[in-house]
Amino acid sequence: MTFDKNALGYGVGERAVFAADPWNSRGRLYPETPSATRSDFQRDRDRIVHTTAFRRLKHKTQVFIAADGDHYRTRLTHTIEVAQIARALARAMRLDEDLAEGVALVHDFGHTPFGHTGEDALDDILQPFGGFDHNAQSLRIVTKLERRYAEFDGLNLSWETLEGLVKHNGPLCDANGVGLKGPVPQPILDYSGFHDLELSSFASLEAQVAAIADDIAYNTHDIDDGLRSGFLNFAMLEEIPFLAGLMKQVTDRYPGLEDSRFTHEIMRRQITAMVEDVIGVAQERLAEIKPQSATDVRNAGKVIATFSDEMAVTDKQIKAMLFARIYRHPDVMRIRADAAKIVVDLFDAFMSQPALMQGHYWVDPIDAMSEAAKARHVGDYLAGMTDTYAITVHRQLFDHTPDLR
Repeated sequence: MTFDKNALGYGVGERAVFAADPWNSRGRLYPETPSATRSDFQRDRDRIVHTTAFRRLKHKTQVFIAADGDHYRTRLTHTIEVAQIARALARAMRLDEDLAEGVALVHDFGHTPFGHTGEDALDDILQPFGGFDHNAQSLRIVTKLERRYAEFDGLNLSWETLEGLVKHNGPLCDANGVGLKGPVPQPILDYSGFHDLELSSFASLEAQVAAIADDIAYNTHDIDDGLRSGFLNFAMLEEIPFLAGLMKQVTDRYPGLEDSRFTHEIMRRQITAMVEDVIGVAQERLAEIKPQSATDVRNAGKVIATFSDEMAVTDKQIKAMLFARIYRHPDVMRIRADAAKIVVDLFDAFMSQPALMQGHYWVDPIDAMSEAAKARHVGDYLAGMTDTYAITVHRQLFDHTPDLR
């Protein structure tokens, strides 16, 4: 997929007509006096960066846990990389860069310790009480669990940022409210019940570029971390035509390049190719749809910022390789099982002795709660834990804590 560098202005001039308007937001759940120096989307981004939840991302697993080494991605470094790519895409399309960046920065707030392992374990435990979904948990954090302001719980983010958080991967339900990928998580339904996030429509183009930036970032950087760990090697990459082509480009231009530089040259070419592919697709779809507002984008009936058919095939090939070679590697699966045990043990301990929980999630009197409410409260506490804190608390409470190496 090729793109015209000049067709979308490439960041030059005013925002596109289909961009979200930062000075005409749909507002906040709790009205606030506008800032004299920052738009609503700038304020959202700043609030997100200053949260406890954002700081916790530095000690939460992306793929490899902290014990594996200091140079592997964490949730925080991944989030920053996603935000950079999202902002670059937004600038190329003349969108609101602050909104795109804000959605990118908040998109992983709800992740548990130990990555998807922790999420799967917590979802299994909470099935009798509605399950666990990291996207819904992100919404709970920014609308309820962060307690920083005197006048409201949460961050009181703008409608557009919350919409982007909830729907950056597409609509959650059809016009009749039927979930498109299974039941809509209850926390999202509950919140949307009094602050309608229009769950059946697509999100803004800013949220869409944040979503595709997430795919670009982890497809690229999980390969980088996989090569660093030894789970991947260059021969494995050559099995994917797209990556083989990039490797040939680097080899032809820089014969005999050392492995670390060779890896970086591949990765930066991969990001560039994927970003330019998304821009090319967006140009074609915008020319076809001709949206005259952000609302037209939401009602377009299709995603605009996405991969071409050819790049989508490459995306699937890369994901398949990552799953087979890394995510489902026997050594990783063993660590996943041990990490899941830590989550289950802690949940059981907190349910039986709520006083073991500490910090700002404490609710008194917790013993007066229903079983479902107490389980959700414990789930909130567990989901907020970092990998390191979960391991530390487990060691305090149990005689044996698995060695996650």
